[in-house]
Amino acid sequence: MTQQSVEPRTTADDAGAGTRVPAGRSWLDRYFHITPRGSSLAREVRGGVTTFMAMAYILLLNPLILSGKDVAGDTLAQKALITATAFAAALTTLLMGLVGRVPLALAAGLSVSGVLSSQVVPQMTWPQAMGMCVVYGAVIMLLVVTGLREMIMNAIPPALKHGITMGIGLFIALIGFYKSGFVHQGRATPVTLGPAGELAGWPVLLFAGTLLLIFVLQARNVPGAILAGIVAGTVVAAVLNATGVVKAAAWAAGAPALHGSAVSMPDFSLFGHVDFGGWGSVGAMTVGLIVFTLVLAGFFDAMATIIGVGTEAGLADGEGRMPGLSKALFIDGAGGAIGGVAGGSGQTVFIESATGVGEGARTGLASVVTGLLFAACLFFTPLTALVPQEVASAALVVIGAMMLMNARHVDWADRATAIPVFLTVVLMPFTYSITAGVAAGVVSFTVIKAAQGRAREIGAFMWGLTAVFLVYFALHPVEGWLGVH
Repeated sequence: MTQQSVEPRTTADDAGAGTRVPAGRSWLDRYFHITPRGSSLAREVRGGVTTFMAMAYILLLNPLILSGKDVAGDTLAQKALITATAFAAALTTLLMGLVGRVPLALAAGLSVSGVLSSQVVPQMTWPQAMGMCVVYGAVIMLLVVTGLREMIMNAIPPALKHGITMGIGLFIALIGFYKSGFVHQGRATPVTLGPAGELAGWPVLLFAGTLLLIFVLQARNVPGAILAGIVAGTVVAAVLNATGVVKAAAWAAGAPALHGSAVSMPDFSLFGHVDFGGWGSVGAMTVGLIVFTLVLAGFFDAMATIIGVGTEAGLADGEGRMPGLSKALFIDGAGGAIGGVAGGSGQTVFIESATGVGEGARTGLASVVTGLLFAACLFFTPLTALVPQEVASAALVVIGAMMLMNARHVDWADRATAIPVFLTVVLMPFTYSITAGVAAGVVSFTVIKAAQGRAREIGAFMWGLTAVFLVYFALHPVEGWLGVH
């Protein structure tokens, strides 16, 4: 046979209309759009592993947050919580990879878990609290099906979307500095360097060393810089711990060492323990406010994260819109219900997905890799303790620095743009809340535009968002006025 040359062709199912891609690609490449998104199999695997390593702390942190007593005085078994956390993260992340086909990983939302532990279980049992997760997940899915959630996301101006990305960058950088012990809550000041104005202990020095190593590798354009830094930092941590240089109590979230066997059987005793009854004892108003709070926590945190990570991955167009956004939003909403049924709190998109994107991940294949690693943790839970929190925190700071580069897209000379972006960026870390930053940006944008006589530029959905966020900021006074405690 005479060999014929094959011209590059454009396929309708590939992300990025008009992208010229070679014919004869593998089914894996075609399904996940690896080539048209400028990625490779190695980058996707590396990105998926990096995202998992940056998120693995959730397997220890979420059970810690949900360790309190409910209104009946009952607590949840820690091993069962770890199983529920790993199972729900694996299932939702695999769904995001296989159906949504974007590099977004999901796990138990810390904001949602925080609401459950601090506001819900003092008034309800744990099964009833998980039922609330199912309800708020169903509400978000309804918003997606009706198209309202995507319309809301697309209605946000591009400058605010860049502000959201930058704000998340500062937010996760602060999280990284705080979790590493580099930044502490001060006594005379809100925060301070170390516990008393100076760094203390080997673990925080390991964080600083890992952070510098990753920055140096990135500056030298070394592929896999973040993953290489995490691996190197983990090896050094294990050596420091094994030789006794660092005592086990000095590590923030447990020593980087195996305790007993590396293999353990999962405990699914919490699965399906959901109660939709008994809410009458707390009143319809309280239930409504709890659902509203959970929807806000799950809706806007995920919205901001998807915008930020999608922009960083180059998946968003000039207006900040992503291909397949509705699928990703639906899966994120379903994560609330899945997490409630599993008994591990509502699942949401994690900002740590940006670490994988920083390693080159651009498709859902990276999420599949992350999901499979979470699934493996069902049987290898002890291995999650090998990556110390101090090392994983360095990756968060690096990604925060990368996300701040979006500042170049903002017209800082236009006050109507610069002020809302500024408030969005600074209030996320200052209030330790993504939702608060988004809310401040939206409200200030609308008010300033209206004050300039440019109300027509705002749009109906931005007016609606402004009204919602005004309720959000006034929620506590409204509760007091209504007599709700």
